[in-house]
Amino acid sequence: MYKLLICNSTLSDKLFDPGCLHTSFGIRKEKKDHYTNVPRNANLEKLPKGYLFPEISLRQHQHLEQHPDASLISLGIGDTTEPVPDIVTSRMADFASGLSTLEGYRGYGAEQGNKELRKAIAETFYKDVNVKDSEVFVSDGAQCDIARLQLLLGSRVTASVQDPSFPAGDLDHETGRYHRLEYMKCGPENKFFPDLRRTSSTDVIFFCSPNNPTGHAATRQQLEQLVKFAKDNGSIIVFDSAYATYISDDSPRSIFEIPGAKEVAVEISSFSKFAGFTGVRLGWTVVPSELCFSNGFPVIHDFNRVVCTCFNGASNIAQAGGLACLSSEGVRTRVNYYKENAEILLDALASLNIKAYGGQNAPYVWVHFPGMNSWEVFDMILEKANIITVPGCGFGPGGEEFLRISAFGHRESILEAARRLKALFS
Repeated sequence: MYKLLICNSTLSDKLFDPGCLHTSFGIRKEKKDHYTNVPRNANLEKLPKGYLFPEISLRQHQHLEQHPDASLISLGIGDTTEPVPDIVTSRMADFASGLSTLEGYRGYGAEQGNKELRKAIAETFYKDVNVKDSEVFVSDGAQCDIARLQLLLGSRVTASVQDPSFPAGDLDHETGRYHRLEYMKCGPENKFFPDLRRTSSTDVIFFCSPNNPTGHAATRQQLEQLVKFAKDNGSIIVFDSAYATYISDDSPRSIFEIPGAKEVAVEISSFSKFAGFTGVRLGWTVVPSELCFSNGFPVIHDFNRVVCTCFNGASNIAQAGGLACLSSEGVRTRVNYYKENAEILLDALASLNIKAYGGQNAPYVWVHFPGMNSWEVFDMILEKANIITVPGCGFGPGGEEFLRISAFGHRESILEAARRLKALFS
């Protein structure tokens, strides 16, 4: 899930007028009478002009212009679709209503998060690995925490990412790789886990499990290798567990299930994909007290400083909803619905003898089209089946020949998409 350096927000339709496309994000440099003397951030200037999801939105927009009556099914961007359970929204509504009373009004809260919620997160997700509530930092979502961690670690560190994954930055268009990143190939040929014997050491290792986009959940043995690799090389693992609640086998749901991980890792997670909080915005990061910089200084103290300096804490209304999700009468049932969607898609692809991965421990199906360009497959499915997917090359060179299909969708849309795929490829 992690996205480095840039957000993936879809641009609005009005930005897709060909006459106003700029070399960056679809914004034309306007002629004005006055310019300041402040130079533009050189790092932002390096960002590619066609990041993945705006490019998908552009092609969708063009398709609808040519086929205005098309009934599109979007299985592209990984946004939840099912309503948040009543018990959660009721708790948020009650808290919001209470703000209009003297007894219920609350102003600023602790930047690190509501103490009760931090304790509930620690007990719900980390009880067996002894994570303390003081090591849990509640946030407005995993993506924001990725940015805060980059601020914490500075711009001089080296970093490695899974290939495929979600980085964005200074792109080399010839290779499809971003500069200053070490790519760890994770494909079917190596069971979606890098060959660490051939992987260069870096200061930071960004690792997502279950992985977006492949849907692979790293095994215990694989994560043991990763922790040992980080320890041997003095690296810090930034472990993204946003899809951990989708794991149904014995794969670890947290990096801290691995002995020694607290000395080399932080973990980021989110309420977005299991509680439907993509719009509510609530997540957390765990920074173990054992994790230290090269000079022995605990990382948790600097992360606390970053949080307290750059952030006033997550919305107290959202945090009330988070508590309801984790309470004894709370719910985490939307996961099964999306996994059933994934099973429908997997069954349809299997009936066509199309090889697909993922879907069992994640809400994404990673579909292989050997020898084919992923953008061409994307265009074909859009043109002939009116289905939006995501071309694998957008996740890195290791994603070429693949498509990511999201299982986030209403059941009737998933069933119709399965029918259309069967009709297209039969």
